[in-house]
Amino acid sequence: MFAAERRQLILEMVRANGAVSLRELARVVQTSEVTVRRDVRALEAEGLLDRRHGGAVLPGGFTRESGFPQKSHLATAEKTAIADLAAGLVQEGEAIVVGAGTTTQELARRLARVPGLTVVTNSLLVAQALAHANRVEVVMTGGTLRGSNYALVGSGAEQSLQGLRVSKAFLSGSGLTAERGLSTSNMLSASVDRALVQAAAEVVILADHTKLGTDTMFQTVPTDVITRLVTDDPPAHDDRAVTELQALADQGVQIAVAGASGNPGGDQVPARQQRRDVSLPGPRRGHVPGAGLRTATAAAATALGEQGAAEQRARVADLRRR
Repeated sequence: MFAAERRQLILEMVRANGAVSLRELARVVQTSEVTVRRDVRALEAEGLLDRRHGGAVLPGGFTRESGFPQKSHLATAEKTAIADLAAGLVQEGEAIVVGAGTTTQELARRLARVPGLTVVTNSLLVAQALAHANRVEVVMTGGTLRGSNYALVGSGAEQSLQGLRVSKAFLSGSGLTAERGLSTSNMLSASVDRALVQAAAEVVILADHTKLGTDTMFQTVPTDVITRLVTDDPPAHDDRAVTELQALADQGVQIAVAGASGNPGGDQVPARQQRRDVSLPGPRRGHVPGAGLRTATAAAATALGEQGAAEQRARVADLRRR
């Protein structure tokens, strides 16, 4: 494929999706990430798109929201690995809330095997993934259906969450920065996500590396409210994603990094999957000191004790050296 054809295809993908990772662009155009990065720089020089951490977005500073069909085909391996790791945070008999998104949908598929679980959600996709789980109770919010992401939004959804109290909230979004926290491109979705956060003692964000450093219009979860971030291992060349992880860790966010090789079948993560955990340096909203972070591995879950801020910085810095 000639350079002009590659660049045209890259531009069409970004226009269709709003934001696309370099890894995904390279897969579609069947070339290396180095070549794709060079093409993205050329298109940026022409003002046709903007480069972001590990990917490309529409020009103008803030990415627009992609629809479900586009999102479901982006970073699928990363989402699988993140969902596998996040599922280990959920214990038998817990009550949790799960927001809308393709990554949270992957999480829901793994939660179907947790007995005695109660899941409150505004996502039809999450509810569908749990519909046949005999030992899981699903509670849907009210609200108006947004067809683009199959989520219930609006005052009906927000009012149904009033007075609710659960142990954890699992949310995704369009972007995550240390400065503003989690954000999304839609005002109605942001408002419901904020209501979900208010119901939870701990807030867990699921975001692949392409969202790190990306800022969108509406803030949903400020950084100081985020308890944990579950993400994937950034590519070796993506220094900016690693820098963002360091900044988040410095602000007290506990970070778990999964490898990109998840199990497509939705079973437990193979034992060979790597994990890096960065613990909180101090107390945080809803955080119980010494609480363990469990991973859904084939072996028994490994307890994660409280560590100091110095060790936290060292572990995140290890990503930079890889």
